[in-house]
Amino acid sequence: MSGNGAQQPQPRSQRLSQSPSRAKDTGPPLTGADEKATLRGFLDYLRNAVADKVEGVPEPQVRTGGVPSGTNLLGLVKHLAFVERFYFLGEDVGDWRTTMRPSAEDTVDGVLADYRKTVERANQVIDACPDLTLPAPRPPRRGQAPSMRWVLVHMIEETGRHAGHADILREQIDGSTGR
Repeated sequence: MSGNGAQQPQPRSQRLSQSPSRAKDTGPPLTGADEKATLRGFLDYLRNAVADKVEGVPEPQVRTGGVPSGTNLLGLVKHLAFVERFYFLGEDVGDWRTTMRPSAEDTVDGVLADYRKTVERANQVIDACPDLTLPAPRPPRRGQAPSMRWVLVHMIEETGRHAGHADILREQIDGSTGR
């Protein structure tokens, strides 16, 4: 305490070492040496982080909105599967708003299996791409396709954004933190 009775803040290093979530957190991935391996490594890291946040969450919490917009864990994974199919597999999406809403028939196991299968197919497309300047698959009637490099960077951003949402939603449900 200082002379005026106010409590001094702890140094940042002490706060971080006392945080219970730090012990459960995992650092960034070690990736291959080339650009594609690095980008795919970080994307896979984020994909796994999102999927891990959904595992073990019971009904109805997994599909219950944790914020006024209604965003929920199961909806995030379902949405990301649609985004992966759109950008890597060239599948069109009729209504993006519905991709965030799990149906009554959607189960955690089913949505996660679909997401993992979609990621596997997307990774096959990434792996087969010999040059990141080449265009990624594109749905018909959608204009010029962006490069595979742009799609990889965008998907890291998109998945990372939703991984952050999933972190917050999971912590609201059961206090779980970390990746």
